[in-house]
This record gives sequence, C-alpha cells and structure tokens, in this order.
Amino acid sequence: MYHALGYSTIVVLQAVMTFEQQDIQKGISAMKDALQTCQKYRKKCTVVESFSSLLSRGSLEQLSEEEMHAEICYAECLLQKAALTFVQDENMINFIKGGLKIRTSYQIYKECLSILHVIQKNKLEQEFFYEFEGGVKLGTGAFNLELGLLQLREGASGRSMRSSLCCLTILAFHTYISLILGTGEVNVGEAESLLAPFLQQFPNGSLMLFYHARIELLKGNIEEAQEIFRKCISVQEEWKQFHHLCYWELMWIYVFQQNWMQAYYYSDLLCKESKWSKATYVFLKAAILSMLPEEDVVATNENVVTLFRQVDGLKQRIAGKSLPTEKFAVRKARRYSPSLPDPVKLVLPALEMMYVWNGFSIVGKRKDISENLLVTVEMAEAALQNQSKCEE
Repeated sequence: MYHALGYSTIVVLQAVMTFEQQDIQKGISAMKDALQTCQKYRKKCTVVESFSSLLSRGSLEQLSEEEMHAEICYAECLLQKAALTFVQDENMINFIKGGLKIRTSYQIYKECLSILHVIQKNKLEQEFFYEFEGGVKLGTGAFNLELGLLQLREGASGRSMRSSLCCLTILAFHTYISLILGTGEVNVGEAESLLAPFLQQFPNGSLMLFYHARIELLKGNIEEAQEIFRKCISVQEEWKQFHHLCYWELMWIYVFQQNWMQAYYYSDLLCKESKWSKATYVFLKAAILSMLPEEDVVATNENVVTLFRQVDGLKQRIAGKSLPTEKFAVRKARRYSPSLPDPVKLVLPALEMMYVWNGFSIVGKRKDISENLLVTVEMAEAALQNQSKCEE
C-alpha cells in the first residue's frame, strides 16, 4: 500500500505541476489504483457497519496494525484524489465529489488520531508505529490550522517516510503562506534549521535549492537568492514546471531592483510556458511593460493595451471559484476595456502588484532598494499632479 501511495503521489505531483488534462487523468487513475490497493487491506465491514461508518468509524480502535496503515494510506489517497477532482472540471458534480472525499478523509484522520492516543497511552508495541504516527501527524497537521504546526513539527522530528513531507509543508508555510496570506512575519530561523539537514544531504537538489533561495530572499539577501534560483534551474531539466517557480521568483527580484527589461523577460517566459494562471501572467507582463519608457516597449514588439485587454478572457475557475489574484487583475485591466473611448492608465501597476503579493515586506529589509522605489513613486506622484493642473 505504501508503494501504491508513493507512486500515485509522484504522478499527482506531476499533474499539479503541469495542469495538463492528460496528466490530471493519469493522476486520478493512479489514485484509483492506490485506493483499491489500500481497500484490500482495510478492515472488512458488514452492511450495517458500512452504513454506520458514514457517521463514525468507531470500530477503528479494534484494527490490526496492517489495517491501521491501510486506513491512513487510504485517507491520504482520498485527499490527493479530491484535489485532482477539483481541478479536473468546473462542474458542480465534481465539486460535490471532491468535497465528500475530503470529508471522508478528515473523518478517517480524526479516528486515526484517536487510535494514536490509545496506542501511546497503552504503550502498545508495533513494528511500524512510527510510519502510522507520521501519517497521522501529516494529515491532522494539514487539516487543522491551530494544531497544524504543532502536529507537523512533531511529524517532522520523527523518522517516518512522511517526516520530510511534514518538513516541506512547514517550509511552505513559513516561506509562502504566512507571508502572502498572513501578517508578513516569517519564522526564518525555524525554516533555516529545518532545511539545513536536507541541504547538507542534497546540496544540488532542486527543491532544497529553491527553499534555500527563498529563505535568502526573505532575509533581504536578494543577490544571493538570484544566483541560487539560477542554479536551481540549471540542476534539472526533467520538470520544466519547476523552472516556472524560479521564473516567478526571478521576475519579482528584478521588479524589486527595477530592472524592468529582465522582469519582462521572465514574465514573458511564464506567459509562454506556464498554464497555472495565464490571466495573472499576462497582467503582470503588461504591468511591467507599463513601467518602461515608450521606446523600450516598442522594441519588445508588445502592445500594453492589447495585453491588458486579453486578461479578462484568460481567467479560469477552479472548483467553481475564480482565483482571487485573477479577479484582481481582471478588475484592474478593465481600465483598458475596448468599450472606453480612451484607456485610463494604471499608475505604477507593477508596484501595486508587488504590494498585493506582500513584496514590500522583503524590500523593507534593504534600504537602498526601498529608497530607489520611493524615488519612482515620488516621480509618478509629481507626474499625476502636473497632469491634474494641465486638465484644469
């Protein structure tokens, strides 16, 4: 069951990276196979027990060790299959199917956590207990915001095969989630200590290099981060989608430095190669070009107004919902709508997007870069004031 879970997880990761329908279908197929494998080892229930298990699987405490592992692997497979179900199609049926899978997975994780407490209390001896414990920590940590970090930290400190996944989940929380969706305060110290052993063991691992670069960026070491992101791109060619993460980061680094032509280069690469959010990429490319003098824009053979007008047609829906960043981009791009007699130009749109992505919390660690950005803002403010006077 662990081989089935491991293989299907890799296939699902490939699907998430590419967003190709073909890869998504492969991921769903692999997860179906993994679920069937896990099902073979799960406790067999009578019809009455199966019906009652819809409400509660209270009989889980009587599971054998093999059946316990089957439950935790089954829950993990369900959760991943639900994620693919959401992105497979926008229709309401898939949305409901995905929701039911998540609910079932959550219920199993809750019961497995209860089993874990019973085992620990009674000090029962099990050969592969640490693997079951690692699965519980990963699942409950991912589901619960309040207890999540504690569970993930405990999981990361263990020796199960999921310890590295717990560690990487915490790293993602510290280097992205807490910065973009939280207060902007990042626990860089914990992120560095978690990454250190992986970086030592896999010095040329692309994932390790990526987090290393991200941590350096959060510390304000922008030039060091730049070099590490480039190295991250060079160490592997198998997953081009991983390059796109680096392109995204390099684009923002050049925005911070106000090297608009280089920022445009990476935004253009994202537009051409990545399928994650075309509307966001095109809006960012247009926003970056808006920061350049007109003659430089002409040299790129791009038309800023045309790009802004493409944004609305590129928005997508996942699980029936629009992406917040795409909604923001679409609303801003309406200033360039063909229905308006003249476009109402956005003011410093690249810096506005930098604010949306909490980039100023990074820039704030560098006085030189902050002062250069302030000069740009002041110049734009002066130009607006002069324009207002002319209109009067």
